[in-house]
Amino acid sequence: MGETKISISCLFPASWHFSLSPVVLPRFLLPSFRQLLLLGLLAGVMGLLYLLLVTGKGQYSWLREDRHIHTRLGRVPDMEATDTNNPNLNYGLVVDCGSSGSRVFVYTWPRHNGNPHELLDIKQMRDKHRKPVVMKIKPGISEYASTPDKASDYISPLLSFAAQHIPKNKHQETPLYILCTAGMRVLPESQQEALLEDLRTDIPVNFNFLFSDSHVEVISGKQEGVYAWIGINFVLGRFNHVEDEHEAVVEVQVPGSDQQETLVRKRTAGVLDMGGVSTQIAYEVPKTEEIAKNLLAEFNLGCDAHRTEHVYRVYVSTFLGFGGNAARQRYEENLISTTQIQNKLLGQHQGEIADSPILDPCLPADLQDEVGPQEQRVHLRGTGDFDRCRLLLQPFLNRTNDTSTSLNRVYQPPIDFTNSQFYGFSEFYYCTEDVLRMGGDYNSTKYSNAAKSYCATQWKTLKERFDRGLYASHADQHRLKYQCFKSAWMYEVLHSGFVFPAAYENLRTALLVYDKEVQWTLGAILYRTRFLPLRDIPQESLKGSHSHWHHSFSFMNNHYLFLACFLVVVLSILLYLLRLRRIHKRSTLLRGASASVQWLEEGLGSPDLPVTL
Repeated sequence: MGETKISISCLFPASWHFSLSPVVLPRFLLPSFRQLLLLGLLAGVMGLLYLLLVTGKGQYSWLREDRHIHTRLGRVPDMEATDTNNPNLNYGLVVDCGSSGSRVFVYTWPRHNGNPHELLDIKQMRDKHRKPVVMKIKPGISEYASTPDKASDYISPLLSFAAQHIPKNKHQETPLYILCTAGMRVLPESQQEALLEDLRTDIPVNFNFLFSDSHVEVISGKQEGVYAWIGINFVLGRFNHVEDEHEAVVEVQVPGSDQQETLVRKRTAGVLDMGGVSTQIAYEVPKTEEIAKNLLAEFNLGCDAHRTEHVYRVYVSTFLGFGGNAARQRYEENLISTTQIQNKLLGQHQGEIADSPILDPCLPADLQDEVGPQEQRVHLRGTGDFDRCRLLLQPFLNRTNDTSTSLNRVYQPPIDFTNSQFYGFSEFYYCTEDVLRMGGDYNSTKYSNAAKSYCATQWKTLKERFDRGLYASHADQHRLKYQCFKSAWMYEVLHSGFVFPAAYENLRTALLVYDKEVQWTLGAILYRTRFLPLRDIPQESLKGSHSHWHHSFSFMNNHYLFLACFLVVVLSILLYLLRLRRIHKRSTLLRGASASVQWLEEGLGSPDLPVTL
């Protein structure tokens, strides 16, 4: 009988084509049914592990974890010197033209990864000594209002300083923004425009930065507040929408959506900032609210205008005259006028001499002070009554009993105090830390008790503690003198003005965020360069506008295809082994039957046996 041959060629290259004969087939290629079942289960387990660890959820969970770790640990390299030899590094400049001076900030970021879901990874540039590349000059640019032709000469030292730190071959692609704030706002519009026009004309002649007419302007207080909010939340990682079970989330109604689309993303942090002259509040409004346009900023930080994941609605309001020093000035002016009126009506001379001072509960106990111009000088003596001081300050908030308004009777959208977080900067930090040593997580009860204790302490004792170095290194006698007043003012602004509950636990006072001073200029360049990733996205692939994102899916699909082929090959091998086993059994039976027939034929052909009838 002819030999049975098995031809194996499916799923293999032509060079692999070969034939097997069951006669020469080794025994180990003819397994039992149990062995085949075990082999199949092993292949299935291997495929499942591959699915979980490489292509399925495991892949993206690993990517999320890696990205999450990078987000947290990436703040450590922020302190390293910038590698100016890196050709993939981009640069940007922002000049902050303030009232007292101007500063230039140099920022860097690597090439965008092409994923439209992510923002540019912008960091402040650091020199070889790991110090931020920043330079400040005085006075403010508004001092040149009468000589606007000198504006460019005034700015030139800042730009020359920045040009020395940025590689020369990068100058022409480095955007430059000159943004003017409070000092310029108070100037007449004609003087503002004269200064800006000189900058627009001369800077492109002397410097090769990426600069256009729209890159220099006077920004409003609302813009400045929005930029500060963006910068702080960017450093906190709140714009990174990678899933993280440790991060708080909030449900947001996407602005401009006809179907009132709702998405869940990381909760952003609100910002409270009290300076010497003004106080500012900024926070996201997650629910759709009818708010006056001059109080609300709506913007998209993403590079794709059609995507809504980076669309934010932020309430911003600035209150001039509500800063710590301005409030004290208003308080003293009111004290002087009230004293004069009372003295005239009652025929008294209260406060006119040191022996009959006006008692001021907002000054430390027994502190002697004089306020007002020479012709209206009033003598004060502190009583250090924190609660009384708070009551006297409430009328200066200029608010009503309407719960929908805050300072100066300005509308304030509702805040979800059960699911929100705020950071307090400047005076919010100084009031809690410089003297009271309570900076960080804010607790109203502990804070008010500490403030009461400080106010009631004798001025002589406070000075002794100051001389012994018991307060913050940058605290001076001016801080000691007005700490009681500012403590009460901060408390009232927070709890009576902005209506924060006394039990609110998610306010953190800070000077730095992750050991870095966050300037509004960071938010400005992040917002103004938001479309730059569009130049990188097409370079990832020619097949789609969101190529990197598509590449991720292509990567995933390739692995699925490989897994499918792997399973098909294993299944094919199993089927062939089963077939070989059957053929082997059949050929064995056939050989046995053939031997029996041959024996029978041989038996029939044997010599005749004697038969007896």
